[in-house]
Amino acid sequence: MSHDEKEGGFISHLTELRKRLIHSFIFLIIFFIGCYFFAENLYGFLVEPYAKAVKDDGEGRRLIFTALQETFLTYLKISFFTAFFVTCPFFLMQIWKFIAPGLYKHEKIAILPYLVLTPILFFLGGILVYYLIMPLAIKFFLSFESTGLSTNLPIQLEAKVNEYLSLVMKLIFAFGISFQLPVVLSLLARIGIVDSEFLITRRKYVVVIIFAAAALLTPPDPITQIGLAIPLLILYELSIFSVRFIEKKKLENSDA
Repeated sequence: MSHDEKEGGFISHLTELRKRLIHSFIFLIIFFIGCYFFAENLYGFLVEPYAKAVKDDGEGRRLIFTALQETFLTYLKISFFTAFFVTCPFFLMQIWKFIAPGLYKHEKIAILPYLVLTPILFFLGGILVYYLIMPLAIKFFLSFESTGLSTNLPIQLEAKVNEYLSLVMKLIFAFGISFQLPVVLSLLARIGIVDSEFLITRRKYVVVIIFAAAALLTPPDPITQIGLAIPLLILYELSIFSVRFIEKKKLENSDA
């Protein structure tokens, strides 16, 4: 193959990648615009954990905003976050369509499960935040309120819309990304960077790293930190089994 042919092939690949990225971003923008028309419904969905956690305390809770543009910008954030969350599988599909023609059949079979697992694990992380972590964290933070008997003035939560929703979206994103641990470790095992023995012998260091990462990715409270660290430890153990399975398959293929 001549230099011009190689250069032409490289440019055609870049052109195809550019086209797929443009299609993905157009899809994201269209979905973002659509989500904005339902921003109030999405807002209601995201504040549901807070509403359920405080509905029976008799305090007449509310969410406030302190800037004229705050609610509008919050709706934009919610719309973009939802659009990004929903269109991730479409982005992954475009990446798959770009790399698939250059892969052998056995390579396609090996990679395809990871493309399916990635959005599923991200979604599971979001579910964990929404249905378990946030209700527990809200009740934990509300436990520090004071009636004023010992402090002369009551200490009561007046949660801001922007701050609350930013916290929820940050936690969903942090949990979703963290739940990709089995995918990352399995891919590293496939290309020979790590093996099951390596993961087992480094387990004690990983425990420390996981708790440190949980402390950085979550608010400074034990509920969300432990809520992220424990699932990650479970996923790490599951990753060891996954890596062992990959090693067994490699051994069987080499013996065949």
